[in-house]
Amino acid sequence: MDCDVIVVGAGNAALAAANSAREHGAAKVVVLEKAPREARGGNTYYSGGLLRIAFEEPRELAALLPGVEERIPGFFEDVQPYGRKDFWADLLRVTEGKTDRSLATILIDNSYPTIRWMHDFAGIPMEPATTLSGIKVGNRIKWQKGAVVRAEHEGVGLSEHWFQKTEANGVEVRYGHGAVELVRDRRARVAGVVVRGSEEVYELTARAVVLGCGGFEANAQWRAQYLGPPWDHAKVRGTAYNQGDGLRMALSLGALPWGQWSGRHSTPISNEWPDFADRERTDRSNRLSYPYGVLLNRRGLRFLDEGEDMGLYTYAKYGAEILRQPGAMAWQIFDQQTVHLLEPRYATSEPIAADTLEGLVQQLEFDDRKQAKATLHAFNEATPRNMAFDPSRKDGLSTRGLAPNKTNWALPLDRPPYLAYSATGGITFTFGGVKVDDNARVIGTDWRPIPGLFACGEMVGGLFHVNYPGGTGLVSGAVFGRIAGRHAAAERG
Repeated sequence: MDCDVIVVGAGNAALAAANSAREHGAAKVVVLEKAPREARGGNTYYSGGLLRIAFEEPRELAALLPGVEERIPGFFEDVQPYGRKDFWADLLRVTEGKTDRSLATILIDNSYPTIRWMHDFAGIPMEPATTLSGIKVGNRIKWQKGAVVRAEHEGVGLSEHWFQKTEANGVEVRYGHGAVELVRDRRARVAGVVVRGSEEVYELTARAVVLGCGGFEANAQWRAQYLGPPWDHAKVRGTAYNQGDGLRMALSLGALPWGQWSGRHSTPISNEWPDFADRERTDRSNRLSYPYGVLLNRRGLRFLDEGEDMGLYTYAKYGAEILRQPGAMAWQIFDQQTVHLLEPRYATSEPIAADTLEGLVQQLEFDDRKQAKATLHAFNEATPRNMAFDPSRKDGLSTRGLAPNKTNWALPLDRPPYLAYSATGGITFTFGGVKVDDNARVIGTDWRPIPGLFACGEMVGGLFHVNYPGGTGLVSGAVFGRIAGRHAAAERG
């Protein structure tokens, strides 16, 4: 054998698997990163670094955030507990009860221990997710439940620290080397991969292979095939290298497809951004403060309930709703009552501004400006009066008589100047994958594990359906990556 464990991919899940394999006795671990070094890190690099974890007592976070109360007085008093039951409730609610219960149990039960492992073993520093989920009310910060901790310096920092640990741990990373085929021995065990390098194709053998190379979100053909139109035209928020290679290889070997293959994590992003993510600006295309404003499509109509829930619970499905609108875009409109609540990522665009709603509408791309003005007027007329607005929780401040109503945070747009930001739907990752068991072994269509083959990260199907609670993807990747690495190291070939 050339090595003990081969890990395909180099994002959060893959590097968790590689380092876990080393931790559990694999002497030689090789990571195959299809991208060149300057584009390494998969989707992790482009993420906000948010980590949704279960904890019964806020002070459990002290181990991840040393000295946090010195920087943010009253931090632990303002953080709400987020126990396993809370995590379960959120996951069941947003996936409409369709999450794979076995996988969800592993994810939730291992969320805190795995993030502690990332912090303590891998040396990945954490910080409060202030700009992602912190809402300033007076002189205190209110935190959205479960969404409190992120990797320091977001996805860029998470990726960099994983690579530092990988190098220190003696794991070899081969850049510009992508796996193109799985190799089996005479006993039908997966015994390596065929690798395409910069100048050659060669076979690399191992006792086990871990596939952690993402979904198919960057593959326009597969998006059209599995997600349908208009997803073949969606802007990709992450790496251009996630073309479904791991899924193709696994399925060709008889892996069992699992989960919602027509589902995907999508996000409202700036319509001004390129078709693939900008590596310099990473995830700063996001436009997630829409609960505090109004969304209009090109026809001048509202088309969703902006206030259904906090943005971290609706953005993964609302990106899709925007993409389905005429021209695959919408306008997010705010007034001075809420502009201070816009997350900092809005600063990467220059808003269109006006002192009147009529003046704003005249500057925006509407097919029917008369309808847009009428929609905004009707919205203002339908908003309640003399009710308390609370941006830190669902406040029940709802319109009446509209279709759809805005069910929370329905303030009238009446404090100029008014601001508008463009939005479209960006795709982050796909929900469909392969079935794995509790040990992250890939299951075949005969419902038996495929010997020597493991999967983690976006390769794992079944957890997410319809929607996604923000911050769950990175935690899922680390949880199943850690498990995959541990069990891959135990394979004897």
